[in-house]
Amino acid sequence: MRPSPSDPAAWHAHLAEGNAKQARKRVAADVLLRDATGRVLLVNPTYKPGWDLPGGMAEANEAPHEAAIRELREELGLTVTLGSLLVIDWVPAHGPWDDLLAFIFDGGTLTDIETADLMPRDTELSEAAFLPPDTARALLPPRLRHRLAAALHATETGHPAYLHDGATNWDPL
Repeated sequence: MRPSPSDPAAWHAHLAEGNAKQARKRVAADVLLRDATGRVLLVNPTYKPGWDLPGGMAEANEAPHEAAIRELREELGLTVTLGSLLVIDWVPAHGPWDDLLAFIFDGGTLTDIETADLMPRDTELSEAAFLPPDTARALLPPRLRHRLAAALHATETGHPAYLHDGATNWDPL
């Protein structure tokens, strides 16, 4: 028999059992940061090939925006106040990885002082560079290239984008 909320201990145990059976999602949280000329900040991770947006993976029970703030502080020594959510991208399982929800938040424009002192602060990054948007997109893998384009578009329109594996041509029905 299914317990009811009138028995709080049994009800809590019932809900915990259901929760344990639910799918878990990996969460990535990146930040779109620009300099005064509109160039985009990319970072070069040491643990995988190619360039990336600054940010990283959320830890257990960490909100996406908090993960982004933490990663910027750890990897670049930056403390930023995040603006709007720009992109959510659902990435299906691929290779050894389960599916993923990838967020991009608007980190705004860094001052000349902030950009002058910007450099990797830990061993996870080998480089950080501000690049023109077209150059930045060309350095990114396709999925992330589309995500960056959607983030830049969202800063212009004020409307966040929902992507499916980097694409907007998904069927919502």
